[in-house]
Parts: sequence; structure tokens; C-alpha cells
Amino acid sequence: MSGTNEVVIVDYGMANLRSVQKAFEKVGTAAVISSDPNRVHEAAKVVLPGVGAFEDAIGKLRETGLAEAVTDHIDAGKPFLGICLGLHMLFSRSHEGGHFAGLNLFAGDVVRFTPEQGLKIPHMGWNTLNIRMPKCPLFHGLPPDSAFYFVHGYYAVPTDAGSTSAEADYPGPFCAALWRDNVFATQFHPEKSQAVGQLLLRNFAGL
Repeated sequence: MSGTNEVVIVDYGMANLRSVQKAFEKVGTAAVISSDPNRVHEAAKVVLPGVGAFEDAIGKLRETGLAEAVTDHIDAGKPFLGICLGLHMLFSRSHEGGHFAGLNLFAGDVVRFTPEQGLKIPHMGWNTLNIRMPKCPLFHGLPPDSAFYFVHGYYAVPTDAGSTSAEADYPGPFCAALWRDNVFATQFHPEKSQAVGQLLLRNFAGL
């Protein structure tokens, strides 16, 4: 049985799980890595990280029962954090290597950056956030013009732009973070973003 305030990091076989776990440990929060849908269902807070291809990731979530566990957790109103591919899978569909259905918790599509002169794909490195929702609990105490670490060739385009809590530019604005009720998600990697990333994880753990 999970603890009353336990953070569970979802293990579906293709994410940088240990680095996320270590980042939580740095801010004084014990986080458990688990591939057990029951453990995810019982968790107080759930983190869905992601590195890899959308098709493989969403397939693993569905095959293992973790997709249903994640959805049930969110439907129960408990805090949820998606990171990078973990944000993408919340959407209706992805165009990465074809057309693949996501969890459809947010309406919209995941699309590839359009190649432009001087810009490399994937977008990789530090980028400043433009906070659109300063009252988002994840951003509490965040210094102005904070930069976070990104590694991605695709980005989400929400049907409802009002769910975008922060944007970044590459070269035009794209969705860098989401917030709706108990659901938070970041395109950037807080676990790789040093002090400001640790602040976001501390804020999430404190929800």
C-alpha cells in the first residue's frame, strides 16, 4: 500500500526514471519508481516522464494497464505531472512517425517543428519561459526570465490555448507547459534544469 503523500514515477520501460527520482530526492521528497498500475492508482501524486518515440510509449502504457491507472489518478483529482513525452501523451494525437492516438485528456495535436534556417531539430538546450499563468502553483517563487532545459523535436498544440501555462520560442512561441486543475505538464525537463527545475519539483511535491 502506498504512503499518504507518496510520489510515484511511472515506469513504462522507456524514460529517464532515475534522474527524475534523484531530482525529487534533492528537494527532500522520496519518490518511488513503479510499473504497477495499482501502485499508480493508489499514489498521492504521479509523475509521467518520457524519453523516446510516442508510438512505443503510448503502446506500452496501454499494454500494461498504466494508461488506465494514470487516467483514473487524474480523474480522482490527484496531482499529476507529465514531463516531455509525458506531456505529449496527454493529447488527442501525435504526428510523430504517423498518426497515433494519445490519452485525449487535452484536445490537440503533437507536431514537428518546421525546419528554419539556423535552427536545429531537435530543439536542444536552455530556453527562457514566458509565463502565461503566474498563479500556477508549479511556478510559485520562480525568478523572472528563468531558463529551462529542453530536448524535443515535437511540441503540443492545444485546441484550448487557455491551458498553456507557459510558452517558449523556437523561433516562434510554442507550448512549454500546461496547467488544468490537478494536471501539470512541462515540455522542458525540470530534472535537468538545475535550481529552477528543483523549485518546480519542490512545488509539485508540496501540493
